[in-house]
Amino acid sequence: MAVRGAVPEVIWARPERTGRGPRPAYTRDDIAAAAVRIADARGLDAVSMRHVAAELGCGTMSLYNYVPRKEDLYELMVDAAGAEHAPWEPSGDWRADMRRVAGQTRELMHRHPWLPRLMSPVYGFSPNALRYLEHCLACLDPLDAAYGTKLELIAMLNGVVTMYVRNELDTAERARALPWSPDEEHAVRIAYLSSQVATGAYPRMAAAFAEDPGPIDLEAVFARTVERVLDSFDRERRSR
Repeated sequence: MAVRGAVPEVIWARPERTGRGPRPAYTRDDIAAAAVRIADARGLDAVSMRHVAAELGCGTMSLYNYVPRKEDLYELMVDAAGAEHAPWEPSGDWRADMRRVAGQTRELMHRHPWLPRLMSPVYGFSPNALRYLEHCLACLDPLDAAYGTKLELIAMLNGVVTMYVRNELDTAERARALPWSPDEEHAVRIAYLSSQVATGAYPRMAAAFAEDPGPIDLEAVFARTVERVLDSFDRERRSR
């Protein structure tokens, strides 16, 4: 339960370590890297001050000199993952560059499956988040729009990619928990769905299946999803 009346604090404005004593044994980067290793191997729920301390080989309470709250630890983790966004020289084609951003973000989230759970605009002011935003804005220099519109585009694209990857990860996790293969389940469900459509009660669904019986190309769906986000901003620019 949150304690009301406490003074909000930005972890990045806080000194690396508070209190007196010898030179700090760890940096925030060390702590973030340990937390990321735990989350990658065992999931986000396994991340705790106690487990991070064990990973580093130090006492749990000593970590609070570096990271006062678990929320701050999460912010460090998100920033650490964000360091993997490799900027490039913008091509001059803002749509191509934003497609590349979307693909890079998707790959990043698959490398760190816990990341979609922590995506929040609250964490958008860390060093690597600011570097990422600055790079995206540089990619969008050719787009004739206000900076507020460009930031909305970046946020919308991130939101769409996050939801898409979250669905991919949830689907994969469910498949791992089943006693049968995804192909076996898919075949059974398609057979049932076909029997229902064949009753004539769902004529539009029947037309949809006749038009494209599948299977769904998920890579193509992702590409079209990104294109539609970019289209919406392109149309807005042209309509002015």
